[in-house]
Amino acid sequence: MDAKTGEMSGGCPFHGSSEMRNLLGRTNRDWWPEALQLDILTEGGRSANPYGEDFDYAEAFNALDYTALKADLTALMTDSQPWWPADYGHYGPFFIRMAWHAAGTYRTGDGRGGAGSGQQRFAPLNSWPDNGNLDKARRLLWPIKQKYGKNISWADLFILAGNVAIESMGGPVFGFGGGRADVYEPESVYWGTEEQWVNEGVATRIQPKEGKALENPLAAIQMGLIYVNPEGPQGDPHDAEGMARDMRETFARMAMNDEETVALTAGGHAFGKAHGAAPADTFGGAPESEALELMGFGWLNDEAEIAAGNITTSGIEGAWTPNPTEWGNDYFRLLFKYDYKLVKSPAGAFQWEPINPDPEDMAPDARDPSKKVPTMMTTADMALKRDPEYRKISEKFLNDQAALDDAFARAWFKLCHRDMGPKIRYMGPEVPAEDLIWQDPVPPGRPASDAEVARFKAAILGSGLSVSELVKAAWASASTYRNSDHRGGANGARVRLTPQNGWAANDPDELSRVLGVIEQHRGELSMADAIVLAGSAAVEKAAKDAGFDVTVPFMGGRGDATEEHTDAASFEPLEPFADGFRNYLRTKADVRTEEMLIDKAHLLGLSIPEMTVLVGGMRVLGANSGNRKHGVFTDNVGVLTPDFFRNLLDMGTKWAPVDGSGDEEYVGTCRATGAEKYRATRADLVFGSNSMLRAQAEVYAEAGAESKFVCDFISAWNKVMNADRFDVTCAKYH
Repeated sequence: MDAKTGEMSGGCPFHGSSEMRNLLGRTNRDWWPEALQLDILTEGGRSANPYGEDFDYAEAFNALDYTALKADLTALMTDSQPWWPADYGHYGPFFIRMAWHAAGTYRTGDGRGGAGSGQQRFAPLNSWPDNGNLDKARRLLWPIKQKYGKNISWADLFILAGNVAIESMGGPVFGFGGGRADVYEPESVYWGTEEQWVNEGVATRIQPKEGKALENPLAAIQMGLIYVNPEGPQGDPHDAEGMARDMRETFARMAMNDEETVALTAGGHAFGKAHGAAPADTFGGAPESEALELMGFGWLNDEAEIAAGNITTSGIEGAWTPNPTEWGNDYFRLLFKYDYKLVKSPAGAFQWEPINPDPEDMAPDARDPSKKVPTMMTTADMALKRDPEYRKISEKFLNDQAALDDAFARAWFKLCHRDMGPKIRYMGPEVPAEDLIWQDPVPPGRPASDAEVARFKAAILGSGLSVSELVKAAWASASTYRNSDHRGGANGARVRLTPQNGWAANDPDELSRVLGVIEQHRGELSMADAIVLAGSAAVEKAAKDAGFDVTVPFMGGRGDATEEHTDAASFEPLEPFADGFRNYLRTKADVRTEEMLIDKAHLLGLSIPEMTVLVGGMRVLGANSGNRKHGVFTDNVGVLTPDFFRNLLDMGTKWAPVDGSGDEEYVGTCRATGAEKYRATRADLVFGSNSMLRAQAEVYAEAGAESKFVCDFISAWNKVMNADRFDVTCAKYH
């Protein structure tokens, strides 16, 4: 990302700090050092999942009484509980906010965040300032979760509750897709470097005057926020230009364009109210910091105050419309009908109040419907009127209710499902039939016959293309996969389309030539299948040349996407800034190169052994980007041997950084003669310097490890090649 323009295209996802940082930033242990630590019980690969690794959530979900569940959720909307009464007698707005904030952490930069695994239950998200009092929303859902048990995950329940809330108040809903399996521990996600939350004076992440742009891959403007500070940039309500800038940038980082941003803002604020009845320091702390006897509740205050509606969350106080539990166009009607004056809420937050509102445009009190109070707008809401582009869209929606209905329903669906990947992963009776471009649709493929596979493998191995070239093309196609949002991968063969065919890591000229040869020989195979099969055939040849007659498993049936199926701009964040498997690094970053290798392995869903064996195999197969010789510690390039590990751990080699390389390039010399033997990068030497990775490397460097190395490499290779095969893994549920 350019430090001045904030452009994401082709930029580094690891810049943003003048000092070297790690990929996690502040961890839960940093924020809450007194919190109980359970890490010791997950050592040795022990899972925290009480259902076990064999539990099939898809099967459980499909056995759900979906109609009964929705009926129970609908009844809950107006079943106000004395320990947390519903504003206006309706929990709908509360559950919309819960669902929104579950999904709203999604970011395009690395695909992390989102509603996919129910992370809102765990720290740090359960204690973010922006998620204040959502602990109560989750507890209100507990009786329903308890009733339906394993048939509905918390992750799905959060989103479905938001959908039912909208429906129960007359709002438009585009559909719902289940399939979000729960996890049972916090996921490792980099949320920023700051050591303070938004309400503790932390600076905004965009400061144009200082040349500071929003750090990639982050999407929120400050630590602890989902999107932006509703009072204005750095709490400044007069910075209209900055408010629109922040909204446009953060929503874009979450895959939303201007129209979707306006529709979501207006649609969400058509319901409910904000809470700022008193200064925030008069209430308790976040759930993760509170006393044991509070049973995971946070932000508590006196029961009498709760009953009276004296609650503070954002600090802003009031409803946006006079009908906070009914869908309609009052939001835009009031926004354009009145001039607004700047006032402060009882909690001291800046907000905007209509000047001389008509009585019918006043809102009911959240606890006493006979009492009328003024509506309000936040500085973020005012941006829809102040910013020229947002205003055009807002005026369109003001005059076209049907357009607003459709835009909000679609944007809400996208918000809640963006991180779910291909539509084949969606389950349930309300999955929309329409294919949406952001779902990365791929036309169905067809299985290949054994004869086709054999013919193509023989043809491609006799085509003159090298093992290295075929392996590189297959890796370029498959390794785009991200298990964070299930985008990328080999299915669709988008490696031959813009922008992937021009990515520097893919060696575009070589890739074009290799794909051209594959096209000539593929026959009736799809290009997606042919690219993978060509790489697998090359691996088989490399293993055979090492003395092992093996077959790499092949699962055909991939389809070929076209430009029509591909939103090219949305694939730009998938471009690798670094790929340690190919020894590729565009430029030095604020994160160590070896950490970026770990990040890539995590997104590919690889274990430490799988990452290790893949790196060693890719090096000896000559699969480096740019055909660099770094890490190619073998005299038999293209032969699948454990030479990388044996030569890396050879005590006869002495390593030193190359002058001027910024500790990114190293030279290995013979201890006896001083002659140069090898060149390496940080992504190579880490397998000898890090004690845990060295322990892995030693396994493959031992005498007699050749067979294990070949088998393990093929297993890990096959995992990457098939990581996105949801058309197979989900087939029995559709």
